Amino acid sequence: MHSDRDDGFPTEAGSTEADGSDELYERHVMTVDKGQESVRIDKFLTQRLTNVSRNRLQQAISAQMVLVNGKPVKSNYRIRPGDGIVVFSDNAPETYEVKPEPLPLRIVYEDDSIMLIDKEAGMVVHPGHGNYSGTLVNGVAWHLRQERPDVTEDALPRYGLVHRIDKNTSGLLVVAKTDKAAVALAGQFFEHTVHRRYIALVWGEPEADTGTVTGHIGRHLRFRKLMDVFPEGDHGKEAVTHYTVLERLRYVSLLECRLETGRTHQIRVHMQHIGHPLFNDDVYCGDRIVKGTVFTRYRQFVENCFAVCPRHALHARSLGFVHPTTGERMTFESPLPRDMSELIDRWRHYVKYRRDEPE
Repeated sequence: MHSDRDDGFPTEAGSTEADGSDELYERHVMTVDKGQESVRIDKFLTQRLTNVSRNRLQQAISAQMVLVNGKPVKSNYRIRPGDGIVVFSDNAPETYEVKPEPLPLRIVYEDDSIMLIDKEAGMVVHPGHGNYSGTLVNGVAWHLRQERPDVTEDALPRYGLVHRIDKNTSGLLVVAKTDKAAVALAGQFFEHTVHRRYIALVWGEPEADTGTVTGHIGRHLRFRKLMDVFPEGDHGKEAVTHYTVLERLRYVSLLECRLETGRTHQIRVHMQHIGHPLFNDDVYCGDRIVKGTVFTRYRQFVENCFAVCPRHALHARSLGFVHPTTGERMTFESPLPRDMSELIDRWRHYVKYRRDEPE
């Protein structure tokens, strides 16, 4: 058997560290070797994947999270040489018991399979250390329980969350309402067919109107809560961000960023890497004057801008994917929130009326 991963199947929630991905499922691809005897697939996978019980694998097979030659199978399927096996596994680094809470959620679309939520900045996506309640998943759990009182996190991990965005990033998230929808969406994220576009205000002006930032993203070697860019293949996982300059405002620029991969803090880390950190990003050096002088009037203006948008200026504006049940291509758009709109308008006004001030 050959596999594109060597770390086996993830252990139970709470036992692993985040691997630098905003996509909460991973895909393990295997090919059955020639000469392999015919055995049940649950037995075969139990022998080859670490830290996973046969019962848990049987649950994954029942949820159609195991595919053979592109199709779901039953636990009693007997493997054959040359079979291509795909196993989707929960990639959550650390989870806590989710307590359903009646929280306000901005649901922009919902049917029997999916929900689209326009998340406000400041809301944590799922429970973790220091954030055990008040998260988006707490609210989703409450919402789903009103429709299906018997739904549990065991049956629908993280109550259908398949990807995430940072606490202080606003914008669109898709949530699966069934395990089959979760697997179908996870496959699209893995194949990079999900359309994701962000609006970002960054310091400075990129030389070109369009560009692509590449470089593996992984945990910072000294500061484990931060992410960093590493030479290809050296550390971390491949990450690709495409950007287009929408507007140049002398000291800052408005960008549209398109994600080809989904790594933790990807846009924030890539923009800092090329010398254009996100405006007011207090983790990646955007919360100080990066472009321009420090004369009193300008410094006061920047500080006022920080107060207007007291978080990194990043918004998940567009999300598109194939509906997991109907096969329809769907695209959703979210307008810029008030704090970013006002921030951008202030920079436009400043540049228009302060062109004579020194750099």
